[in-house]
Amino acid sequence: MKTFFLYIAAFFRFIWKFLTTGAAVLSTLIVLAFLALAVSMFFKQPLSELPENAALVFAPRGSIVEKKSPFDPMARILSDVSGAAIHEELLIQDVIEGIQTAASDSHIKLLVIAPDRLEHASLDQIHDIGLAIDAFKQSGKVVIATGDNYSQGQYYLASWADEIFLHPMGGINLHGFGVFRLYMADLLDKLSVNFHIFKVGSFKSALEPFIRNNMSAEAKEANQQWLTTLWNNFCEDIAKNRGLPQRAITNAVNKLADNMQAALGDTAQMAMNNGLVDGLKTKEELRNYLSSLVGQSAEGKSFKQITFSRYLQTIALTSTHPDDGSDKVAIITAQGNIVYGDGQVGQISSDRLCRKIRHARKDPSIKALVMRIDSGGGSAFASELIRQELLLTREAGKPVVISMGSMAASGAYWLSADADKIFASPATLTGSIGIFGAMPTFENSLAKIGVYNDGVGTTALAGAGNPTRAFPESMSKAIQAGVEQGYRRFLQIVAKGRKMSVDEVEKIAEGRVWDGSTALQLGLVDELGSLEDAIDSAAKLAGLTKANALYLEQTGTPVEQLLKKLGRAEAVLSHSNPAVLTVTDALMQELFSQYSFLLQRDPQNMYSHSLLPGQFDFM
Repeated sequence: MKTFFLYIAAFFRFIWKFLTTGAAVLSTLIVLAFLALAVSMFFKQPLSELPENAALVFAPRGSIVEKKSPFDPMARILSDVSGAAIHEELLIQDVIEGIQTAASDSHIKLLVIAPDRLEHASLDQIHDIGLAIDAFKQSGKVVIATGDNYSQGQYYLASWADEIFLHPMGGINLHGFGVFRLYMADLLDKLSVNFHIFKVGSFKSALEPFIRNNMSAEAKEANQQWLTTLWNNFCEDIAKNRGLPQRAITNAVNKLADNMQAALGDTAQMAMNNGLVDGLKTKEELRNYLSSLVGQSAEGKSFKQITFSRYLQTIALTSTHPDDGSDKVAIITAQGNIVYGDGQVGQISSDRLCRKIRHARKDPSIKALVMRIDSGGGSAFASELIRQELLLTREAGKPVVISMGSMAASGAYWLSADADKIFASPATLTGSIGIFGAMPTFENSLAKIGVYNDGVGTTALAGAGNPTRAFPESMSKAIQAGVEQGYRRFLQIVAKGRKMSVDEVEKIAEGRVWDGSTALQLGLVDELGSLEDAIDSAAKLAGLTKANALYLEQTGTPVEQLLKKLGRAEAVLSHSNPAVLTVTDALMQELFSQYSFLLQRDPQNMYSHSLLPGQFDFM
């Protein structure tokens, strides 16, 4: 027996030495992952029965997303082990279905919204959650919002509550909407970089930063139009929810100095003075108030409550319910830049998305398809490949309905135009019908440091496309001709799909971006509505009596899943405080978010892309 324990001790000494020396990072991660998974499974407790007449606490952390990262579960496990921070994701449809279910659930007496740690959500997502909250209130139940401080987006979510409370030292940061970009024509000139631009459309401003030092008048006109519409909708929603005149919201921003002086510099009192909140309460005062409404918890330390994540585990969600073999509407989520080929996580890969669409087309139990799109576009060729798969699905007798999220512009609109029906949110940004190409060359930059490119070839274009050589004039003319032909093709696709003339489409094209409400008036979309509205419409078009929806997600092989999870795990373990960025880090993130599309590959070097995702964040 003593020998047995000696072997056990030796084994654990070996494991400890192996982990602490860091000899093999990947092996260490595998051991940690499986150890954490085993421990969590061994000690996992079954869900206890939900208390009656409790408060459902919706306190989102991180981002509300259209599609979860495929490696999020492993990251969560390892973050618990390491104590490292993690950026959480909550599926928008899960949020809506959770609130809808709670409206008729006897366990739930009221809803508490605590959005302090919500980092990102789009306008259309919060608006759809707000509509679910409205339905919750119509069931006779109360909604209360609480926060130490509210960002602009967090307050927009809170505005749907019956009562909004703020900490006495807190505040509400309303500042308006804007689009601001980095322009670098002077920088490129100083570096002697030749940036060759090929485009069609006065409003196709994606490449302006490389040839200008400021925003063009056309871009300002287009951006101001949709920004104003979205801001007016935002103010209108808050004013309606709060029972205030719409101008009160804008005045809270434009008259900030006067409002602060009237409140003697007290930001919380200023929010009270402007009618933005109903009361100021410390955390203890809020706990006591909620306890008076639903009673105290079993431990007597707080009010009787159910966390939203726990509640979701008790209900059947569209995103997770099993395939029961009945007729259904398939939902495919397409989020990110559209890229040709396999792509990476967070991108819309033409190969992978086309496989999903084919799967939906060939599955006899799937009677209709809803594409949920959140994308600013990308590769024109990849967009066309996806469009062709959707056309084949329609020809197979299965209706195709598009549900636009925060954005479905440029290439994302290209692939949407032929759908049976297109739904958008009032806050959706769409259109941007245009094409461009770009090719930087560095021959002059290299010459400054004494580096030159020379050689021979069999044709005048043998060295064309090499970024260290001058760009041939004949190649420039050829690419421009291709871009113009691609633009004509885009116009024809939209005209045919939307039953308009090419001339009618051209008047609203030229790369101009439109908000969802304006796009409806122009005929670019059919209806304003949510993903649920799109699902119901698809079911109706397919002749189904019930919209039995099912998300189609590509899981990949077990090895691919493990590697993806370990990749995320390594990021969690090696970045214990990713929120702390240097100025250089922040600048590089800004540049990458705006111009990473240039790293994508299109077989013809033509892109239908809108740069808006990295520029407009209303939170």
